[in-house]
Amino acid sequence: MSDQAVAEYRIEDLAHHSGATVRTIRAYQDRGLLPRPERRGRSNVYGETHLARLRQIADLLDRGYTLASIKELLEAWDAGRGLGGVLGLVAEVHGPWTDEEAARISRQELNERFGGTPDDRAVTEACELGVLERIPGREDEFLVPSPQELAVAAELHAAGVPLTAITGHLRELRGQVEHIASRFLEFTTEHVFARYLEHVPPTDADAAEAATLVRRLRPLAQQTVDAELARAMQLFATRHLQQHLGAGGAPAQTGPAPVPLPAETVRAVQELVGAEHVAAFVRAATERELQARTMNDLARRGGAGAGPQGGSPVR
Repeated sequence: MSDQAVAEYRIEDLAHHSGATVRTIRAYQDRGLLPRPERRGRSNVYGETHLARLRQIADLLDRGYTLASIKELLEAWDAGRGLGGVLGLVAEVHGPWTDEEAARISRQELNERFGGTPDDRAVTEACELGVLERIPGREDEFLVPSPQELAVAAELHAAGVPLTAITGHLRELRGQVEHIASRFLEFTTEHVFARYLEHVPPTDADAAEAATLVRRLRPLAQQTVDAELARAMQLFATRHLQQHLGAGGAPAQTGPAPVPLPAETVRAVQELVGAEHVAAFVRAATERELQARTMNDLARRGGAGAGPQGGSPVR
């Protein structure tokens, strides 16, 4: 007999130590995710192997893996292919993609940062967007996953931007950024990671090398977006400033100069279509006038060049 007794569990004890339910343990056995227990008389006996396997399954489920994917990983491990590299890759991808640390904020502090007036609707929208997270049992305190994002919202609100406009802008921005992230992942998968993911699951060595590459390439997406955003902001901020300053205070323009409209004309158009549609109305009216003049010019040329029977002129 060994100096240290080997731990043995009944199914109820295994459930207690693993955090899984008895029903879940039996379901894992039926799916082939968990080895069958040792049968002793009328009892089933589980060991440390079963407990370790249950903890691995729970960890992979927390990382977003399906039971089908987990079964493939565990079968590869049982076949001797190893899981160290795969779990390292999972941890690398699932780990934080920013150095920013979450913080907490009380409801009173939140109200003070956004004008001092409680706004339950704004708080609800912020929670829906994940800018704030409710803490169970703490109604007057929130988790802030990104303090920088909350600080930006507070600055915009202090500058006069309504909270509804801020949340609407964030929803639109998030959709665009998620598209950029998706395209970057497709790009790097096609040109970098495809060769490491040929086997399902990948070999231990391939998974370990892919994890190293994830660590190296992780900051590239943000660095690229930061550089392109800075370039675009400089370009468009300069254009906006030129438009608002007018020809007198604007730098030399590379395109056509804006044409000022009489104030009475602008007011008339505003009354007709509303202030937010003035630019679209003027643009449409201009295009219509240009089309009409083009048609008139073509018709005039055709009439002047027609022969006695309306045919082409003799050359």
